[in-house]
Amino acid sequence: MLQTGEYDFAWNLQVEDEILQRLEKGGKGRVTITPGGGIEHIQINFTDPWTEIDGERSKLGTKHPTLQYPEVRDALALLVDKDSVQKHIYGRTGVAVPNFVNYPERFASKTTKYEFNIDKANELLDKAGWKKGADGIREKDGKKLKFVYQTSINQPRQKTQAIVKQACQRAGIEIEVKAVTASVFFSSDVANPDTYPHFYADLQMYNNGSQPDPEVFLRQFLSTEVSTKANKWQGRNITRWQNQEYDDSHKAAQVELDPVKRAALLIKCNELVVNNRVVIPVVARPGTAGAKDKLVCELSGWDNNTWQLADWYRGA
Repeated sequence: MLQTGEYDFAWNLQVEDEILQRLEKGGKGRVTITPGGGIEHIQINFTDPWTEIDGERSKLGTKHPTLQYPEVRDALALLVDKDSVQKHIYGRTGVAVPNFVNYPERFASKTTKYEFNIDKANELLDKAGWKKGADGIREKDGKKLKFVYQTSINQPRQKTQAIVKQACQRAGIEIEVKAVTASVFFSSDVANPDTYPHFYADLQMYNNGSQPDPEVFLRQFLSTEVSTKANKWQGRNITRWQNQEYDDSHKAAQVELDPVKRAALLIKCNELVVNNRVVIPVVARPGTAGAKDKLVCELSGWDNNTWQLADWYRGA
């Protein structure tokens, strides 16, 4: 659409911003950036993806050999250079954030923070007894910090994988990157182990997004929503993390009529998944599309200016 002008509109342009800006200069169209709840994030597997039980890996009831330990998850969070991902890959189309829920702003936590610090990650793992072996990889009780990190085939995602892998290497963590064809990764094929609901890896990354109200969006961490063979991997809880405090807070939000109290309960849900490192938010992704210069959105009286957006996440 931007390169040839053959089309009027293109949805979901997950392309490096440098490329988008170069294409815009061709004069065929413009990039439109609009508010939205998209979040590019890394999920952490709380079950064992490498042991098969009754024809199922990542089975509920098993524990991940190394990611079950909070210090390992905390170290990984310190090794995700979100600012570099924003600066060198996403630019206008992805803003480094600490929260899983960022929009609408009233549901975004003001207490969460993020930090990229390789030295602190090393110190944390040293203190917890994860020692570097002769190969430079940390281990403890015969278990090595070696992880498979998967996502769909998409250049921004492979570049993000490379940034994370490089930082992890400096902390004694080995990352094997895996890229799966998008039509497979995002499919609902129950027989294909490479789909994201199977989550037969240690870490995985993709984007999903909250609606104007995040209650349904946050169901993906409920104990009752675990993705399993029994439900044909259709459960929303892909990480298979279970937490009673989270379940209770989400349940309370469903029946709370006071909007301020209800927002506080949903903010608490976000804080629980972020602070427990169930997910590592990378960048908030507003809606990014391409449109011909003369294309005007007439819905609800909108005009061309409605498509423009400037640093709207900064207030969150």
